Amino acid sequence: MSAPALSIPSIRHEVSPEEWQVRVDLAAAYRLVSLFGWDDLVFTHISARVPGHHDQFLINPYGLFFDEITASSLVKVNEQGAPMMETKFDVNPAGFVIHSAVHEGRPEVNCVLHTHTLHGTAVSAQKNGLLALSQTSTFPLSSLSYHDYEGVALRDDEKPRLVKNLGSNNYLILRNHGLLTCGRTVAEAFQAMYLLETACRTQILAQSGGGELVQLPQSMIDLNREQAKAAMKGKGANLVWPGLLRRLDRRNPGYDI
Repeated sequence: MSAPALSIPSIRHEVSPEEWQVRVDLAAAYRLVSLFGWDDLVFTHISARVPGHHDQFLINPYGLFFDEITASSLVKVNEQGAPMMETKFDVNPAGFVIHSAVHEGRPEVNCVLHTHTLHGTAVSAQKNGLLALSQTSTFPLSSLSYHDYEGVALRDDEKPRLVKNLGSNNYLILRNHGLLTCGRTVAEAFQAMYLLETACRTQILAQSGGGELVQLPQSMIDLNREQAKAAMKGKGANLVWPGLLRRLDRRNPGYDI
């Protein structure tokens, strides 16, 4: 017996144009995470702050796969995790704890992205964490923190420690758990995850080769941090985000409803 088809009516005209745009970008990010193979059934999450509402953010409906998520299906919650609009979906409690912590502790952050990828989790289990083995690794390493594992993130008392460990950085390795990135926009958080995930994958591949590894010095990390803006023509994540949306439109359209 096949599963019933999802039927989620559009709420485009029930929210502000600014919120709708964030919903579209966030739904696109969920589907891109699936497209890149970073998803873990329904057990990770991406959140985005609701424009004009510092204490509200959007997060995935618990139980939907990432390639099914639409702008209208995203759940809007407050700082206590209570839904701010009628919805038939629950919210992942661990997702709420992690994301509410970052949104509360970092007012300038508008998007938080968390994954459990194989390569990211493998690096998170290594004592020395991410190593400077590739050019790509130098970008996360210029803004990277670590947070020790405390079990499934269900307790509010973990939140201040997570925020303290993240500090002002935009990359966080959750030891023995996975990866987290954040940004001022959905595009920034997604690009940050692409860099961190790629660096982790490259590290595991390099280590599996069995040969002696060459690590880049701190001076190269510092240099590439300064050169990053010039390399991106000052556009940052906006250089690649439109192309990512075009790719998604070709391979898995329908996120913007």
